[in-house]
Amino acid sequence: MPAETSKPVVTRFAPSPTGYLHIGGARTALFNWLYARGRGGKFLLRIEDTDRARSTPEATQAILQGMAWLGLDHDGDVISQFDGADRHAAVAHELLAAGKAYKCYSPQDEIQAFRDAAKAEGKSTLFHSPWRDVAAKDQPDAPFVVRIKAPQEGTTIIKDEVQGDVTIRNDQLDDMVLLRSDGTPVYMLAVVVDDHDMGVTHVIRGDDHLNNAARQMTIYNAMGWDVPVWAHIPLIFGGDGKKLSKRHGATGAEEYQVMGYPAAGMRNYLTRLGWSHGDDEFFTDAQAKEWFDLKGIGKSPARFDFKKLESLCGQHIAQTDDAALVKEITAFLDASGQPALSDAQSNGLLNGMYCLKERAKTFPDLLEKAIFVLSKRPIVPDEKAAKNLDSVSRGILSELTPLLSAVSWDRDSLEAALNAFCEAKGTKFGKLAGPLRAALAGRAVTPSVFDMMLVLGQEESLARLTQAAVDTAAT
Repeated sequence: MPAETSKPVVTRFAPSPTGYLHIGGARTALFNWLYARGRGGKFLLRIEDTDRARSTPEATQAILQGMAWLGLDHDGDVISQFDGADRHAAVAHELLAAGKAYKCYSPQDEIQAFRDAAKAEGKSTLFHSPWRDVAAKDQPDAPFVVRIKAPQEGTTIIKDEVQGDVTIRNDQLDDMVLLRSDGTPVYMLAVVVDDHDMGVTHVIRGDDHLNNAARQMTIYNAMGWDVPVWAHIPLIFGGDGKKLSKRHGATGAEEYQVMGYPAAGMRNYLTRLGWSHGDDEFFTDAQAKEWFDLKGIGKSPARFDFKKLESLCGQHIAQTDDAALVKEITAFLDASGQPALSDAQSNGLLNGMYCLKERAKTFPDLLEKAIFVLSKRPIVPDEKAAKNLDSVSRGILSELTPLLSAVSWDRDSLEAALNAFCEAKGTKFGKLAGPLRAALAGRAVTPSVFDMMLVLGQEESLARLTQAAVDTAAT
């Protein structure tokens, strides 16, 4: 029977440290985190490092870094599955002593020969060990594996919160190996023992593990343990309807940090990817924790959509506290191997954030808009901006600069002064904006001229205008 839902909720994320944190794994971790955090429960992290040939410390570190970037904090220490090998083996021996498991002496080549023959004849390749009911006195002194005695009649029903009731015929279940011939436990045993010992109440994982649930339930039932609540979530597909892979773009969580997506936007998008709460698209962490439930997860694979991701990320950038944005941008620059901001640049970015973060979908977008505050003199216009600094424009800037030196440096005064200057020249402000953008930022597309002048301050603004007039006049 499933664990009582009145128990304090305990969820876990249990990745294998054989590579980076895949975006699908990140979503699984997020769903577990949200479910636990929204119910005052615990979210645990277990590294399933029993495959010693493929598990690496570097991969474990990459997983931890990916979760840290996403803000998915876990309770307690990180648990190593490999460290629990003795406990896993002890459970197998307990089942063996209770007659719920047995020693199988069939050599691997014999099993493989049976399967090959069955496949050739179009028959079931499910192996039925001849050693299942052999008395101990009739067993040889030879290498053996330990197999669980799976039920052979009736059905096993996986009560899944996402997939519904899934019925498996017990005659389709094999007597799963628990211990290898060298006495080491297999992954399927380790998972069950760890989840039980950790007090996991809800197993939320990819639906590629759905078939494993029935086999793992044989261990739960044999040990008399509560079966956790199952929730097998669909995989993530690319836009072409195929499993998300490198051909669709970035698949590792850390790649999205390097590309400059804000963590809050990523959490929002991944939460919405396969789960829904009415028509809500944009929501905060607090709302996600309050709203998230297993019933809102769809059965069909979700499709990754970069445009939706960018849209949500833009909304989060716009609504994030300015100081928090500067801090996250600092982490982005470090992660992407770019030079760190100086104190002056950080302060300038903070002061200008009010006119920078609107409509920026990623941190590179925002930093490009902030080029005017991050650059030092001499400002070198790019090719497009340089076209706005012809001899006529330079002459206009040389006339304008002295006038601005006497203006109060606030928006109303600047707007009044520039509009009056344009009126006196018989031109529209749009004609003046291009040269001003080129002089102040070296770009043709920038925040408003007034915002740049206010963020830069009077002294720096006038110095840039003077430089643009003098430098280009000399060419």
